[in-house]
Formats: sequence, C-alpha cells, structure tokens
Amino acid sequence: MLKFVQVGARDQDEDAEEEQPSCRSVDITTAPSQDDQQPSSSSLGTDPQRTTTSESTSVIESPSVCDNVETCVPPQTDPALWPPHVLDADRVEMVRRGPFKIPSDFNFPRGLDGRAFHSSLQFKTLTNGEKVKRSWLVYSQQANAVFCFACKLFSLKPIKLTADEGYSDWSNINSRLKSHECSSDHAQCMFKWRELDMRLQKKLTIDHQELTLPEAEKRKWRDVLKRLLAITLSLASRNLSFRGSSQCLYEPDNGNFLKEVELLASFDPVMENHLTRITDESSRTHYLGQQTQNEFIQIISSKVLQTIQTQIQEAKYFSIILDCTPDVSHKEQMSLIVRIVDLVPKPNIKEYFLGYMEVVETTGLNLSTVLLDKLKELNIPFDDCRGQSYDNGANMKGKKQGVQARLLQFNLRALFVPCAAHSMNLVIADAAKSSRDATGFFGYLQKLFCFFSGATQRWSILTKHVNLTVKSWSDVRWESRLMSVTAARSQIKEIRNALIEARETVNDPVAKIEAQALAEEVASFTFLICSVVWCEIVTSTNQVNKLLQSSSMQLDIAVRLIDNAKTSLSRYRHSGFPEAVSTAKDLCEAMNIEPELKEKRLRNTKRQFAYEAADEAFSDALKRLELRLLSEVFQN
Repeated sequence: MLKFVQVGARDQDEDAEEEQPSCRSVDITTAPSQDDQQPSSSSLGTDPQRTTTSESTSVIESPSVCDNVETCVPPQTDPALWPPHVLDADRVEMVRRGPFKIPSDFNFPRGLDGRAFHSSLQFKTLTNGEKVKRSWLVYSQQANAVFCFACKLFSLKPIKLTADEGYSDWSNINSRLKSHECSSDHAQCMFKWRELDMRLQKKLTIDHQELTLPEAEKRKWRDVLKRLLAITLSLASRNLSFRGSSQCLYEPDNGNFLKEVELLASFDPVMENHLTRITDESSRTHYLGQQTQNEFIQIISSKVLQTIQTQIQEAKYFSIILDCTPDVSHKEQMSLIVRIVDLVPKPNIKEYFLGYMEVVETTGLNLSTVLLDKLKELNIPFDDCRGQSYDNGANMKGKKQGVQARLLQFNLRALFVPCAAHSMNLVIADAAKSSRDATGFFGYLQKLFCFFSGATQRWSILTKHVNLTVKSWSDVRWESRLMSVTAARSQIKEIRNALIEARETVNDPVAKIEAQALAEEVASFTFLICSVVWCEIVTSTNQVNKLLQSSSMQLDIAVRLIDNAKTSLSRYRHSGFPEAVSTAKDLCEAMNIEPELKEKRLRNTKRQFAYEAADEAFSDALKRLELRLLSEVFQN
C-alpha cells in the first residue's frame, strides 16, 4: 500500500455523482459499489465507492491524475508468481526494484531426497579463489526453486531457470548454474538487464516523459501516507481514540484522526492540496476512511511486534512475566511480558509487552497452554526460557498443578521466582490486618476521605485548610495507603480544624455527628501515634517496593534490598515506638490537647483448663498499645 497506487480514470458511468450541496463537510464513510466488491492487491488500503447523501458530499477513493495514464499494478516479488508474459510496465518496475533478497536467517526447506538450497550457491568461485556474487540468481519461497532474474524478464527461450516451476534439482544445481551463466543467451539477457537498469537510474529511457507521471503520482501518495502514518503513531502512542460519531471532514465530532489531518493541512502544503482535491471532487482517493485507519494501526503493530521478536531472538535467552485481570466486558485477559538482556551496544535489561490473551479458564493447565501457543505463534522457542515470574496465586505458583510447575515439565531451566513487589505487598497487608489498632487507623483514613468527598461544600472547606487533600486507598495497591497516610500525618491539625468548621457549617445532622466523631478520633493520642508509626513503615517499604518494580532490577540487588528493609524494620520495632510517642506528644501540644490514652476495660481470656494461668494485666496503656501496634504487626 505504501509503494504502489492504482492510477487511472474510471468509466463515466462509475464517476456519475449527484450535485454537491452547499456544505463543506465531506463524507468518507465506506459504501462499496458493484465494481468494488472484488478487491485487488493493487488497491490495498483504499476505500470503496461512497454514496451521496443530502447532507454531505460522497468521495470515492481512486487516484485521478489524468485520464491517459495506465494502471500501475504492483508486480509480485516472487518469480514463481510472475505471469508467463511480463508486461513492459511490470518489467520496468521489477528492474527498478532489483532481485528479491532472501533473509540471511531463512531456513531453506528440504526436498523429497533430503537436499536443500544453500546460500553459498549465490556465489561463484573464480579460478583465483575470488568469490563473485550471482546477482541474477533468485530463490522462490513459493516454489522452493531458483530462477534467473535476467532470463526470466528478457529471454524468450523455455529453459528451466525461466519456467513457471523453476529449477529445484539440488543434486545437480552446481553444474546447472555453471552451464547457464556461460551461455550466450544468458549473457544477452544480463546485458539488457544492466542497460535498462542504468538507463532508469540516469533517466535516459525513451519513455521517460511518460514514466514521470506515475512516478510523480507515487511520490505524492507516499508523502500523504507518511503524514497519515505519523498521525497514527502520534494518536496510538498517547492511547487516544481515532474516530468520532461522524466520518466527515470539517465537522466538530469527526474524531481525533480527522482533526489531526485538518490541523496538519493548515500548515503543510501536501495535506492542504490533498484535502483540497477531496473537497473539490478532483480526487476520489483519500486514505482517510476507518478501514484505512485500521490498516495503518495493523501495519504499525506488525512492524513493532516483528522488531521485538527479532530482539528476543538475538538475545536468545529470556524470562516471562504473566498476570491476569478482567476487562470492562468481564472477560479474563492475561498479559505477557518478556524480559531479555540486550548486549548491543552494552548489556541492558529490557522488558517488552507482547499483548493480551483472552482466557476462558484460569487454571494452571489452561494458562500454560495459552502461553505456549502464544510463544509458538510468535516463533519464540520456550526452550530458551530461563525464568518465570508471577503473583502468589495458587493457580500460578502451585507446586503440582500451577503454571510454573507445568512449564517446568517442558523446560527445567525456566526457574520460577515469585514477584518480590507483590510478595512484599501481601506481607505488609497481612501484618496490618493482624493489628486491631492498624485496621481501625486505616478505616478512619478512609472515612475522612468519604466524609469530605461526599459533598462539594465539605470538600471546599477541606481545601481551604490544607494544601494536600486526603486520599483514598486501595486494597490492591498498597502504595495508595502511603499517600493517604502522608496527607493525614503532615496536616493533622489542619484536617481537625476542617472537621470542626464542617461541624459548624453543614446543615445535615448526620454529617454534623460524623464530623464531630471524626474530629475527636483525629485528635486522639492513639490516632496520632498510629499516624507517625505507619508513616515511617510505609515510607521505608515503599522505597524498596518501587526499586523492586524497576525493569533493570537484578536478583542479588533485590535480595539485598529486602534484607536491608527487614533490618530497618526490626530496628524500628525495638527503638521506634518511643520516638513515635515523642512526636505524637509534639502534635498534641500543637493542637492544644492532652497526650493521654483512653483507658478501656481489659478483657481476660476465659480459662478452659485448670492448669492455664490467667492473662497478665498490663497497667501501662502505652505498653499495651506498643504491644498491639508493633509486636503483632512485625510478628506476622
């Protein structure tokens, strides 16, 4: 689509259109005509004929440079697909392209006798030992045979190197190539090929003037397509939608893609001329339809995925990261990330997202099957996998039926490493749930957010007192609790003043009572101590958590970071509580409240047996709080 454009005039019956109304909008919705029901390879990317409505002018995508220009159909690159009689226009285009080159890493298939073509046959060894490339030799993937590029285009003699099936007798290929390149007919064809190629490069052909029209048309469409691809990259990289409710130019709801085209046309002469030809109906091809937009996205996606596959294959060894989540349509989607070490120009760890895979069942068997099928589709051998990392779900880390266990049956070197960041989040979350005071503290933080966000009047009162508003926290992301704790820890006095003002200002009696209760709880000595303690805990652990999520993280560094975090928390367990109490007393003094803990009745556990001793009573309330807040948390 990016190299060739179908050029030519259509019949007068096909060009018949109704009179254009006095409206500047141009309809680019697709509506195929009878002649467009059978798409051809030469018109890939163009939209079929449009129908005229009473509110917009229909546009037909078909280039119209002039009526006397022949249709330029892009020829096939594989010589096995060439027609028996090559047209002059196709011959010129094939010579301009040159012989098709097979990739260096291509695996040539073997025939029935077990023999195959080898890349060394593309070179001829002279008597002095010098190797000369056989530029005329072309391999056909379609027919698994070789052809002579020059003789296929210019020779009239029926030989095997120019026949439809080519030459595939690999046992006699050396002698056949030597005899062919020494023949006089081959020499004449090579002379014609080189002469035409030279004349095309120097623009000395007889029909040069006639060839300039299609060449100019190709250059124009290449310039247009480059700009449209740039717009597609810009929108796709920012994850913006392409289309709107309208598919007409110069309408307010025609989507981001057409708006970008209109904006570019305001400053770029190429796009300005392109849109002018569309609005004037002098051109019926625009490449602005929704089918073409989808094709642009697919072309870019295929190229990006191909580049990623090449880098993974060059790196050879890789590890995989999987995670599942339901989408908005309530379908389970599994994401696949591949982690490699790129050695060029220097060792660098890279992670590539290879897409989502819809899964019906989240069992270890089904997830492992979907993964292996995806890797096979991408031509990535699982034997080169050296690591796998998932969350701590039973279907992922199970030792017998989990994904890691099933993949280890195919590759024993694909070692399983649980996600360190996810494991740390689970440890902190479970530890917080084990403490009654910690659970109550985070519950009050959530109530603060719900109270102020429940009405605009309360939120305006809050913003008048604080610089950093209170935040909600999530069960999934523990990092959200850091922002919630930080907002309360650094502005506890301002939040209390906002609650007192809300109690005096709001009219809702339920809100008055809730503001009073929250103001009393925020000013309590227990809440202040919890805010200081948990701010220290989540700050230290969040730094480690962020580093563990880095794509360049290494296993030995991750172990060292976790050990340092454990040492820091253990030190804070023994000496951090007195410091937290001292800081909380300073906050009480700033708010002019007494730093005392409310005494509650101590509940003794009922003895079930005579040999059980009674619970030891702690007379010191601070000691009991320290025991509940730190000992239970760090023990779990």
